[in-house]
Amino acid sequence: MEAFFLEEKIYELLAAKFQEEAFQDCFLVEFNLSGGAHRLEVFIDCDSGLTHEKCRQISRYLESYIDQEGWLGEKYTLEVSSPGLTRPLKLGRQYHKNIGRKVTVTLNDGTTKTGTLKAASDTTITVEEEVTTKEGKKKKTTVVQTELPFERIKKTMIVISF
Repeated sequence: MEAFFLEEKIYELLAAKFQEEAFQDCFLVEFNLSGGAHRLEVFIDCDSGLTHEKCRQISRYLESYIDQEGWLGEKYTLEVSSPGLTRPLKLGRQYHKNIGRKVTVTLNDGTTKTGTLKAASDTTITVEEEVTTKEGKKKKTTVVQTELPFERIKKTMIVISF
């Protein structure tokens, strides 16, 4: 099975599934085909939150087509899940969904910004961070909002706090 053909088919199947009323707020983040094309990982998300049940239903839906068409052979692994907190944000919809959460943004020049994601547009995000400066012998903390264009961002991770 040619990888490009399979990618196209997965995109088409998911686009059709996401037209169904129960899945209209879902979207594909990415998928990976590995292990000599015998392992397919599909990472999806939903604006209202992804449930285990939605993952199960999408997995069964994809599985039925993969089995019927024999795209991955007889033995394969299919995993459908959310990207989780250990994977970087990739899409604008993920940024919108995570407004209000603490993030660490690594820029292309290697610098980082850690703060609260305050806003997201089609081209930028706004991160609010506390910056401590020294004025004489005293330290002063100010809150600064920085607008960052997506083209300057290397990766953005959600900061997990307990």
